[in-house]
Amino acid sequence: MEPPDPRNLVPPERAAQFTAFVAGVLAVAVLVSAGALASLATTLDALPVAFWTMAVLAVACDARPFVAPGQRQTSAVYPSSCFTFAILLGWGLGPAVAVQAVAVLVSGVRMGHAPWRTAFNAAQYACSLGAAYAVSRLGPGAAFDGGPLSWADVAAIGGAGVAWFLVNYGLVTAAVRLRFGERWWPNAWRGLPFELLSTGSLLLLAPILMTAARASAALVPLVLVPLFAVYRMARLTIEQRQLAALDPLTGLPNRKALLAEVNEQVHRHAERAARGEPDAHLALLLIDLDRFKNVNDALGHAVGDRLLVEVSARLTDVVEPPDLVARLGGDEFAIVMTGLTDVGQARAFADQVVRVLAEPVPLDGLPLDVGGSIGIALYPDHGEDFATLMRHADVAMYDAKHRNDTVAVYTAESDHNSAERLGLLADLRRVLEGGPAGQPEATPPVRGGDGATMAVAGSVDGQAGQRWWSRRRRRLPTGVHDDELINQIVTAADPILRRSIQPTPPVPPHDDEVWARPTDPDNSAESAPDAGEIMLYYQPQVEIATGEVVGVEALLRWRHPRRGMVDPEELIRVAEQSAVMRLLTRRVVDDVVEQLAKWSAAGVSLRAALNVSVRDLHTGEIAEQIADRLTRYGVAPERLQLEITEGALMADPRRVLATITQLHRIGVGIALDDFGTGYSSLQHLRRLPLSEVKVDRSFVLGMVDDSDDAAIVRSTIELAKALGLRVVAEGVEDERTWRMLHAAGCDAAQGWFYARPMPAEELVAWLARYRPVRPLATSDEAELPRRHPR
Repeated sequence: MEPPDPRNLVPPERAAQFTAFVAGVLAVAVLVSAGALASLATTLDALPVAFWTMAVLAVACDARPFVAPGQRQTSAVYPSSCFTFAILLGWGLGPAVAVQAVAVLVSGVRMGHAPWRTAFNAAQYACSLGAAYAVSRLGPGAAFDGGPLSWADVAAIGGAGVAWFLVNYGLVTAAVRLRFGERWWPNAWRGLPFELLSTGSLLLLAPILMTAARASAALVPLVLVPLFAVYRMARLTIEQRQLAALDPLTGLPNRKALLAEVNEQVHRHAERAARGEPDAHLALLLIDLDRFKNVNDALGHAVGDRLLVEVSARLTDVVEPPDLVARLGGDEFAIVMTGLTDVGQARAFADQVVRVLAEPVPLDGLPLDVGGSIGIALYPDHGEDFATLMRHADVAMYDAKHRNDTVAVYTAESDHNSAERLGLLADLRRVLEGGPAGQPEATPPVRGGDGATMAVAGSVDGQAGQRWWSRRRRRLPTGVHDDELINQIVTAADPILRRSIQPTPPVPPHDDEVWARPTDPDNSAESAPDAGEIMLYYQPQVEIATGEVVGVEALLRWRHPRRGMVDPEELIRVAEQSAVMRLLTRRVVDDVVEQLAKWSAAGVSLRAALNVSVRDLHTGEIAEQIADRLTRYGVAPERLQLEITEGALMADPRRVLATITQLHRIGVGIALDDFGTGYSSLQHLRRLPLSEVKVDRSFVLGMVDDSDDAAIVRSTIELAKALGLRVVAEGVEDERTWRMLHAAGCDAAQGWFYARPMPAEELVAWLARYRPVRPLATSDEAELPRRHPR
């Protein structure tokens, strides 16, 4: 059973105001045409053959009007408009209204219109003809009374046509708005070009038809030829437009059609949301086939095309109108779901699509197993326009692929290329490019206490070191900051960010990634870093057996002018995806090596460890930079150590190994960071030129209470010792953990038990106050948690 025509339905909540509008139009139509229709009875016999010919053609043509496919916001094209407007110009308002009413009645019965709709259409045309008749009477006389036409007559005819169009289109658009509550201007503007082309052409043809009728009634039927040409041209135009919106392989709507559908549905759902209706959500599902490339490579593109056709047929079967399924290109499809209450409905439907796609597709006797990953973006929660919804659905789809899942709903946390992160990346690049890192010092360097070079004005006491850092970093202009402009651009580009952006709260501190607070309230303004400043904090590494400070780890910090302290993990994720990572690494290497030189000149001998990213290890550039900086500042290579993760090793082992080998030849130490959390095999401990292994904090933090964590820590220490490697434990926060590590034979440790990360100048003061603490033999050392047999 076909669904009822929505134009025959009136939403219950709008029935009262719409009924009042229809009644008002009917009343105006009666007032306009009653007198003319009353006088028609006395003049009907005097009407010529040309009139009757036009009347018959008007009724016959409207029995099959041209309904443009896909024109949801416009009415059908009724050829009777041409004939009734010509009758109006030649024989007055009464005959024109009468013929138009009969034509509307015939077309209403033929197309199944509701009685109220047929009555409204008749009244609508009566009002339009009445307005046109009134304007035509403004001319010097009857336009077609047998005499020549003057310019005043032509102007009156043109004005009558304009009046007819404005009144008719205005009444139809107002009726649509009152019935469905859709926005007046967007719908009126979208339907205007089609109405101008179709209805305007019919109105312009009416004066020509009337001129021919004055010459001979036999010429009137000839107007069917140009009418048929207009009809065919309009249909061909619509068909070409439809073909341009279809995928040629599957016959599904393409990206262009999807764009139009989403834009239209967004307007409708915005009106639903404004009325407080519960089903005001719209979902865009983006589908990507998981193993389609394998089919193309193994069996050829012809089989791949057949597979896409079969997939499109399955999606069409599972998607029911008014929802839409489209093919975007390649193996990507999209589904638009309308009238949703929450995202749970979209997820349930996506699970159904996954089950349909999971069934093997038999082609040439070979069952092809092709699944799909689906990303979901919901209007208005995840976007308010097609571009935003499409991008967020794409992010969710790739999130599902990365998690080896089938369905994922968009979350801001998984959007690594959001407008906010792009703005953060722009801020980071500007800060890094604004600093003088890597430029030659203006002051000639001199040798420090152990041969390291440093600037003449340098010092490592608190105030002097602070002034050095301020001179090195304070390059940002005062007053209006560029960050405000970036913030405005980014916020305007993303509607989700526009609605939800709030000042970023401070990140809760954990382990060794904390924010140092000013220790001197009277000097807090001077000691606080400048806005948008990149800096390094240093956390001591202590030899457990002796309590001596043997090194520090350099930790990156960025105080953003609006976001406050940026989470270091977020900072690295943003930088690693672009060339900004190279600038960041250069800044960190320069600062760490220069700081080692300053400490050496002050008589402080420490080893500094710094982290490097995957991008840094893929080229030998970092090895060349480190060698150059060590030579320039006269710092011994063994004073510097690089920490790499297991993930960096697995990304490209061959290229990473080449870079590590080059650094090892220079004399720089290599430590394997976060050991046990990656996917590398034990052969890396045997083959790589490592000097140190760092036990990840996730195991150290739980070793007091968790026997499994304690077993992992103990086994890691024993394995590293057997291979001749030093072991450093991260995340030591209490005395019991410290004693347990000593009992297990761990070499060094870092964490809050000793000290939090601090700026370079504060570290020197901390070293002056620090007194080594050695663990004493207690019963705790023998109480290492043992894993119970299972």
